[in-house]
Amino acid sequence: MQRQDRTARLTRLALLSALALIIFVVEMQIPSPVPIPGVKLGLANIITVYAVYHFSCGEVVLIVLTRVLLGAIFGGNPAVLPFSLTGAAFCIAGMTVLKRHIDEKDLWIASVFGAVLHNLGQTAAALIVMRTAAVVAYLPMLIFSGCIAGTFTGLAAQFMIKKFPRGIDRK
Repeated sequence: MQRQDRTARLTRLALLSALALIIFVVEMQIPSPVPIPGVKLGLANIITVYAVYHFSCGEVVLIVLTRVLLGAIFGGNPAVLPFSLTGAAFCIAGMTVLKRHIDEKDLWIASVFGAVLHNLGQTAAALIVMRTAAVVAYLPMLIFSGCIAGTFTGLAAQFMIKKFPRGIDRK
Protein backbone atom coordinates (compact mmCIF):
# COMPACT_ATOMS: atom_id res chain seq x y z
CA MET A 1 0.00 0.00 0.00
CA GLN A 2 1.37 3.41 -0.93
CA ARG A 3 2.10 5.99 1.74
CA GLN A 4 -0.75 8.24 0.60
CA ASP A 5 -3.21 5.32 0.76
CA ARG A 6 -1.99 4.39 4.26
CA THR A 7 -2.38 7.99 5.41
CA ALA A 8 -5.89 8.19 3.99
CA ARG A 9 -6.79 4.86 5.63
CA LEU A 10 -5.39 5.97 9.00
CA THR A 11 -7.33 9.22 8.69
CA ARG A 12 -10.53 7.28 8.02
CA LEU A 13 -9.87 5.04 11.07
CA ALA A 14 -9.30 8.13 13.22
CA LEU A 15 -12.51 9.73 11.97
CA LEU A 16 -14.51 6.56 12.64
CA SER A 17 -12.99 6.34 16.14
CA ALA A 18 -13.91 9.97 16.82
CA LEU A 19 -17.42 9.45 15.46
CA ALA A 20 -17.92 6.35 17.61
CA LEU A 21 -16.71 8.26 20.68
CA ILE A 22 -19.02 11.21 19.96
CA ILE A 23 -22.00 8.88 19.55
CA PHE A 24 -21.04 7.11 22.80
CA VAL A 25 -20.78 10.39 24.74
CA VAL A 26 -24.11 11.65 23.36
CA GLU A 27 -25.81 8.34 24.21
CA MET A 28 -24.50 8.60 27.78
CA GLN A 29 -26.66 11.70 28.17
CA ILE A 30 -29.84 9.81 27.28
CA PRO A 31 -31.51 8.18 30.29
CA SER A 32 -31.97 4.43 29.93
CA PRO A 33 -35.62 3.50 29.38
CA VAL A 34 -34.94 0.12 31.03
CA PRO A 35 -33.79 -0.04 34.67
CA ILE A 36 -31.61 -3.11 34.07
CA PRO A 37 -27.83 -2.72 34.45
CA GLY A 38 -26.02 -3.07 31.14
CA VAL A 39 -29.04 -2.49 28.92
CA LYS A 40 -28.58 0.30 26.38
CA LEU A 41 -28.93 0.80 22.68
CA GLY A 42 -25.18 0.90 22.00
CA LEU A 43 -25.37 3.35 19.13
CA ALA A 44 -21.57 3.58 18.85
CA ASN A 45 -21.67 -0.03 17.70
CA ILE A 46 -23.05 1.19 14.38
CA ILE A 47 -19.47 2.23 13.66
CA THR A 48 -18.13 -1.12 14.89
CA VAL A 49 -20.47 -3.11 12.64
CA TYR A 50 -19.59 -0.91 9.67
CA ALA A 51 -15.87 -1.29 10.41
CA VAL A 52 -16.02 -5.08 10.72
CA TYR A 53 -17.16 -5.27 7.11
CA HIS A 54 -14.77 -2.62 5.77
CA PHE A 55 -11.53 -2.92 7.73
CA SER A 56 -9.21 -5.61 9.01
CA CYS A 57 -9.80 -7.16 12.42
CA GLY A 58 -6.78 -5.32 13.84
CA GLU A 59 -8.11 -2.00 12.58
CA VAL A 60 -11.52 -2.70 14.10
CA VAL A 61 -9.83 -3.50 17.41
CA LEU A 62 -8.05 -0.12 17.27
CA ILE A 63 -11.31 1.75 16.65
CA VAL A 64 -13.10 -0.06 19.48
CA LEU A 65 -10.20 0.22 21.94
CA THR A 66 -10.00 3.96 21.29
CA ARG A 67 -13.74 4.37 21.89
CA VAL A 68 -13.86 2.15 24.97
CA LEU A 69 -10.79 3.62 26.67
CA LEU A 70 -11.62 7.25 25.92
CA GLY A 71 -15.31 6.62 26.66
CA ALA A 72 -14.39 5.32 30.12
CA ILE A 73 -12.24 8.39 30.72
CA PHE A 74 -14.77 10.90 29.39
CA GLY A 75 -17.58 9.11 31.18
CA GLY A 76 -15.60 9.17 34.41
CA ASN A 77 -16.13 5.47 34.99
CA PRO A 78 -13.01 3.34 34.44
CA ALA A 79 -14.66 0.53 36.45
CA VAL A 80 -16.62 -0.39 33.30
CA LEU A 81 -13.45 -1.27 31.38
CA PRO A 82 -13.38 -5.01 32.16
CA PHE A 83 -17.01 -5.34 31.08
CA SER A 84 -16.68 -3.20 27.96
CA LEU A 85 -13.41 -4.75 26.84
CA THR A 86 -14.57 -8.34 27.36
CA GLY A 87 -17.86 -7.65 25.59
CA ALA A 88 -16.03 -5.96 22.72
CA ALA A 89 -13.58 -8.87 22.40
CA PHE A 90 -16.42 -11.42 22.20
CA CYS A 91 -18.31 -9.24 19.71
CA ILE A 92 -15.37 -8.53 17.39
CA ALA A 93 -14.20 -12.14 17.41
CA GLY A 94 -17.68 -13.43 16.60
CA MET A 95 -18.49 -10.86 13.96
CA THR A 96 -15.12 -11.36 12.25
CA VAL A 97 -15.98 -15.04 11.81
CA LEU A 98 -19.58 -14.30 10.83
CA LYS A 99 -18.66 -11.82 8.09
CA ARG A 100 -17.17 -14.75 6.17
CA HIS A 101 -20.61 -16.40 6.14
CA ILE A 102 -23.02 -13.47 6.19
CA ASP A 103 -23.01 -11.14 3.22
CA GLU A 104 -22.75 -7.41 3.74
CA LYS A 105 -26.33 -6.94 2.54
CA ASP A 106 -27.45 -8.97 5.56
CA LEU A 107 -24.94 -7.62 8.05
CA TRP A 108 -27.74 -6.77 10.46
CA ILE A 109 -27.88 -10.50 11.22
CA ALA A 110 -24.18 -10.49 12.16
CA SER A 111 -24.90 -7.39 14.25
CA VAL A 112 -27.55 -9.25 16.27
CA PHE A 113 -25.09 -12.06 16.96
CA GLY A 114 -22.42 -9.47 17.80
CA ALA A 115 -24.70 -7.77 20.32
CA VAL A 116 -25.58 -11.07 21.97
CA LEU A 117 -21.89 -12.04 22.08
CA HIS A 118 -21.13 -8.65 23.62
CA ASN A 119 -23.67 -9.34 26.36
CA LEU A 120 -22.22 -12.81 26.94
CA GLY A 121 -18.77 -11.25 27.26
CA GLN A 122 -20.03 -8.66 29.73
CA THR A 123 -21.71 -11.38 31.76
CA ALA A 124 -18.51 -13.43 31.78
CA ALA A 125 -16.61 -10.38 33.03
CA ALA A 126 -19.27 -9.77 35.69
CA LEU A 127 -18.98 -13.37 36.87
CA ILE A 128 -15.23 -12.93 37.30
CA VAL A 129 -15.27 -9.41 38.77
CA MET A 130 -18.28 -9.78 41.07
CA ARG A 131 -17.63 -13.43 41.95
CA THR A 132 -21.29 -14.28 42.08
CA ALA A 133 -23.46 -16.31 39.77
CA ALA A 134 -26.38 -13.97 40.49
CA VAL A 135 -25.40 -11.86 37.47
CA VAL A 136 -26.51 -14.72 35.21
CA ALA A 137 -30.10 -13.86 36.15
CA TYR A 138 -29.75 -10.76 33.94
CA LEU A 139 -28.66 -12.79 30.93
CA PRO A 140 -32.11 -13.47 29.39
CA MET A 141 -32.97 -9.78 29.56
CA LEU A 142 -29.56 -8.82 28.17
CA ILE A 143 -29.89 -11.27 25.28
CA PHE A 144 -33.38 -9.99 24.46
CA SER A 145 -32.26 -6.37 24.56
CA GLY A 146 -29.11 -7.31 22.62
CA CYS A 147 -31.25 -8.73 19.82
CA ILE A 148 -33.22 -5.49 19.61
CA ALA A 149 -30.15 -3.26 19.83
CA GLY A 150 -28.20 -5.45 17.40
CA THR A 151 -30.99 -5.29 14.85
CA PHE A 152 -31.17 -1.50 15.12
CA THR A 153 -27.41 -0.92 14.95
CA GLY A 154 -27.05 -3.45 12.13
CA LEU A 155 -29.75 -1.81 10.04
CA ALA A 156 -28.19 1.60 10.73
CA ALA A 157 -24.78 0.25 9.63
CA GLN A 158 -26.33 -1.14 6.43
CA PHE A 159 -27.80 2.29 5.72
CA MET A 160 -24.38 3.83 6.39
CA ILE A 161 -22.72 1.43 3.92
CA LYS A 162 -25.19 2.41 1.20
CA LYS A 163 -24.44 6.10 1.77
CA PHE A 164 -20.62 5.94 1.87
CA PRO A 165 -18.62 5.55 -1.32
CA ARG A 166 -16.64 2.35 -1.80
CA GLY A 167 -13.03 3.47 -1.50
CA ILE A 168 -9.92 2.86 0.55
CA ASP A 169 -11.90 1.20 3.31
CA ARG A 170 -12.55 -1.89 1.17
CA LYS A 171 -10.69 -4.89 2.57
